[in-house]
Amino acid sequence: MADTFIEKATAEHIDADERASEDVNLNSNVEAKIKNPLAGLSKSLLLAQVEDFAKEKNMVDKVDLLKKGALVAQNPSEFETIEGLSDDERSALLREVTHKWHQPTTLYFTVILCSIGAAVQGWDQTGSNGANLSFPVAFGIPDSKYLDDAKTIPNPDYEKNLWLVGVINAAPYIASAFLGCWLSDPLNNWFGRRGTIFFSAIFCLLPVIGSAVAQTWQELFVTRLLLGIGMGSKASTIPIYAAENVPALIRGGLVMSWQMWTAFGIFLGFCANLAVYNTGDIAWRLQLGSAFIPAVPLVVGIYFCPESPRWLMKKGRYSEAFKSLCRLRNTPLQAARDLYYVHAQLLVEADIIGKSNYVTRFIELFTIPRVRRATLASFVVMLAQQMCGINIMAFYSSTIFSLAGGTNLTSLLASFGFGLVNFVFAFPAIWTIDTFGRRNLLLFTFPQMAWTLLAGGFCFYIPESSRAHLGMIAFFIFLFAAFYSPGEGPVPFTYSAEVFPLTHREVGMAWAVATCLGWAAVLSITFPRMLAVMTPTGAFGFYAALNVTALVMIFLWVPETKQRTLEELDYVFAVPTRKHMHYQVTKALPYFVKRWVLRQKNATLEPLYHFDEHVAGATVAPAVTLRGNSKVSEDEK
Repeated sequence: MADTFIEKATAEHIDADERASEDVNLNSNVEAKIKNPLAGLSKSLLLAQVEDFAKEKNMVDKVDLLKKGALVAQNPSEFETIEGLSDDERSALLREVTHKWHQPTTLYFTVILCSIGAAVQGWDQTGSNGANLSFPVAFGIPDSKYLDDAKTIPNPDYEKNLWLVGVINAAPYIASAFLGCWLSDPLNNWFGRRGTIFFSAIFCLLPVIGSAVAQTWQELFVTRLLLGIGMGSKASTIPIYAAENVPALIRGGLVMSWQMWTAFGIFLGFCANLAVYNTGDIAWRLQLGSAFIPAVPLVVGIYFCPESPRWLMKKGRYSEAFKSLCRLRNTPLQAARDLYYVHAQLLVEADIIGKSNYVTRFIELFTIPRVRRATLASFVVMLAQQMCGINIMAFYSSTIFSLAGGTNLTSLLASFGFGLVNFVFAFPAIWTIDTFGRRNLLLFTFPQMAWTLLAGGFCFYIPESSRAHLGMIAFFIFLFAAFYSPGEGPVPFTYSAEVFPLTHREVGMAWAVATCLGWAAVLSITFPRMLAVMTPTGAFGFYAALNVTALVMIFLWVPETKQRTLEELDYVFAVPTRKHMHYQVTKALPYFVKRWVLRQKNATLEPLYHFDEHVAGATVAPAVTLRGNSKVSEDEK
């Protein structure tokens, strides 16, 4: 299906004098300006453009509403001075700021449905955690050094079995990284966001049932590969779907529900592992198969959700996009405002990106400067989620607690505690992700994860005969999860879903999720062997060092995105990477040392980004930090 919007948008040319007084180069925004594309247009010209838009998109019956919406979008902070707005419309626009969580039921239903999809993801991850204690023996691949309880008969296949268990656990992530994620681009193109989620849900429903009845490890491996197709396409689509439907002021808080409910799914998986602990030889089958439960409401519920307005606009279906926005916003005026504002920004995107197919879109992730910066930032936050070590707990916590001297039951109970902490401490991010911001949450939590992992590793030196041995190990693992959940937990999927332009959103998210799940596969494969060779203390120390490395990468390469519309982020990611790095090293870091180390309360930080007064939300949220010198060397451009 041709991208109707892209074909028409690239054919349209708006004269430079008819745009704002000063254009911003969206491939090299060296002045770091965040600009409203409607700012600077005269009222008569703007209304004339809206009339042409209404005729072109067959929305003439909505032209008066679209005109009012365009005037509000042009100068959102001055809506009270706009003529023609009713008292109810003014009240709704004010309430949007003062009561930002007051949103339509349909919007919350959509977010809840996306949350169920996330719970499926988490439950799928932890089914194998408890099953690791019994399925290897059931298939004749014990991963202990001895074949008897007396530890007198060596296991000749010990090394091979360690790798085999890791590969079986990693199967969904291998399939996700190499197939499932990349299917999301064509699936979204053909079937839309809702259709892709339905496709993914089917692959998260049937394969888990198949894994429960597998008779050989090869059959188990294949069913888990099929599960990965659903996991990859779902994880690449649901955060995008949520991000495109949610208003900018609360986008982080609602889109981060992906991770919060993934954590809830992990917790439910641990609950299921514990619930079927005493079912004998079929315990591991029930632990793997129980993940079908949340997939059922996902298959059914997606039918009742509206399609993404931005996807409909991409396809040139503006009337349908308006109807969808009317279901997702409190008033038709707000729907009309968002429709026209997004349209204006998409025209700007089309000017710099144009039309492309699947292959060229992937190549352009690394060749178009604005897109390349988003690619780098999403790569960093997704890679950091694996570098921090959270999934060595999600995949192997039962094994770790068993190595710490716990019985099977004790290990499952401790894993249950880990899952509970991981879920409960995800809640603060609902409020902090749009106030403190994505970047600040990461910069605060990564040092905490590093020292808690290191402390947990050293606790293995406590004599195993001491009651403190297992208790202290569990304590620091729980503390590690408490720091992870409001920081690196919710940020990667929220961040990656919002940083790419609409033209590259599907393939960009596929890249990000493939990065995350691909490295999750590497972690799953290598960790059993790492435990055997490096001991738990060495493995924990290794991941503590990776936390520090990830902190440096985030500091240098990850810009802030809070409270900006998806289209305004084009300007954020137009700032050259070297300019962003130079600012962090020469401005932000010295400020941090002066203010928080030397306690100099008069220390000030120059902002990097200049917010145009007409940008949506500019007067609502504090101008997010960061501005550097206006002079930039040629190599920075």
